Amino acid sequence: MSTVILANGRFPSHPIPLEVLNNASRIICCDGSVENIEMIGLEPSAIVGDLDSVPENLKQKYANRVFFNPDQDTNDLTKAILWCNERGFKSITILAGTGKRDDHTIGNIGLLTRYCKLGLDVKMVTDFGTFVPLLTSARLESYAGQQVSIFSFNNSTRITTRNLKYPIADSPLPEPWMGTLNESLGEWFEIEFDAGSLIVFQNHT
Repeated sequence: MSTVILANGRFPSHPIPLEVLNNASRIICCDGSVENIEMIGLEPSAIVGDLDSVPENLKQKYANRVFFNPDQDTNDLTKAILWCNERGFKSITILAGTGKRDDHTIGNIGLLTRYCKLGLDVKMVTDFGTFVPLLTSARLESYAGQQVSIFSFNNSTRITTRNLKYPIADSPLPEPWMGTLNESLGEWFEIEFDAGSLIVFQNHT
């Protein structure tokens, strides 16, 4: 069962995130994002948030699927994540988590490792690529020439890569951006690291 959380950022237009959305078993809308799926003929399985941007007519239409959460210490994306986790929905793809506001984009991407620490299999798919949080070393599927960026927010985390054009050999990234603009050499690449967490971005074809 595939769960999509549709945030209220820029609605996807690339075929890859649109396919994910159209094939989802359930769509959890963050607040006002329900307007966007209404326009393409889909329906929400649930609407989660403080409901400040949901039109009244949609609140009434989906009254049995609305879950009000007034907590102002978390954003609507986190509220939707927690809602899914409470119900055992562990495999989650986030769409529309970027765009519109750059600060929201950075915040939403940065939250991915927090969601991963809840025991969730989570990723964020945009019109340009996919963000995957890692808590442990991993081998990721890829293709030759795919653009890959690795972000580390702990400059003591030692990283080793395999099958990337610009290898990292048991070295930390002194700055978070210093693992960006790499390239896969084939159908996979590996990232090993000793502690902390990473976020990996892989661009679409």
